[in-house]
Amino acid sequence: MADQTHSESHCIMLVQADMERTTAAPENPRFRLLEDIAREMSGSVIFPTTFDLVVRLRKVLEDPNVSLDRIAEILNLEPLIAVRLVGLANSAAYRRRGPEARDLKTAIQRLGLRSVRSAALAIALGQLIRSKDMAEFKDLAHQWWVHSVRCAAAAGVVAGRMTRVNPDEAILVGLVHDLGAFFLLYRAARYPEFHGRVDTVRDLVAQWHESIGHSLLVALGMPEDMAEAVREHDQPRPAPETPQSLADVLYVANVLAGGMVEWLNVGDTPEALAPYLLPASYQELRPEIDDQERELLSVLG
Repeated sequence: MADQTHSESHCIMLVQADMERTTAAPENPRFRLLEDIAREMSGSVIFPTTFDLVVRLRKVLEDPNVSLDRIAEILNLEPLIAVRLVGLANSAAYRRRGPEARDLKTAIQRLGLRSVRSAALAIALGQLIRSKDMAEFKDLAHQWWVHSVRCAAAAGVVAGRMTRVNPDEAILVGLVHDLGAFFLLYRAARYPEFHGRVDTVRDLVAQWHESIGHSLLVALGMPEDMAEAVREHDQPRPAPETPQSLADVLYVANVLAGGMVEWLNVGDTPEALAPYLLPASYQELRPEIDDQERELLSVLG
């Protein structure tokens, strides 16, 4: 618990340090939004109501002796999440582990306790995107969710084909890697000053979503390597010939899924695209990624 508290404090300091570098005036809605989020992270983060179950699940999983029955009981409080967890456990990505999971307890066992919290978060994120809270920016939310699902598909394939990274965990980090972007959309929708200003919101998200997403994953008690992978997933760097870590897998998957080029509207000139070019070996994975993406979309919507 002490390590988690230290990590949360470090994340808060990063967000606040970023804020101090902004040139926005205090009356600017961008500044006020970031100030509100930083203040919140210094205490208790106010998550969307669709995340209530994830927050509750975090508290339950703090008990190392928690039973499978208790975890299933908590998940059954949100039937939609429970049903989609079973669907995810039965998807092609996870089905390799055995026969069909016919109940939630079997699905939890297949996903594993380390992954079930991340899977619940991914499903809750999908619910948030379709909620009325996101109506103001529904087109952006949909575009970024499709990107997240494709990134998850790419992460699973890259991890499974080229690394020793657990493909199941790679899929889940792909699904939630833009948590900060969706959280910023959710919060921006509550400020009338941002309504109708899609480009302004897009720029805001481009600048802040990584550090905020990292902080949120830590606050939700997600695995440390997952939070660290998210911290700089959009920062251009030479792509590894062979990914060695979850962070490497996410970076490559994000580029394969469009990454900054697609959802943040980076220009398509050769100079702009150069940092995002991957070795040819990754391009051979695209047909399998397409299949995985269709499978995940059928489960998650």
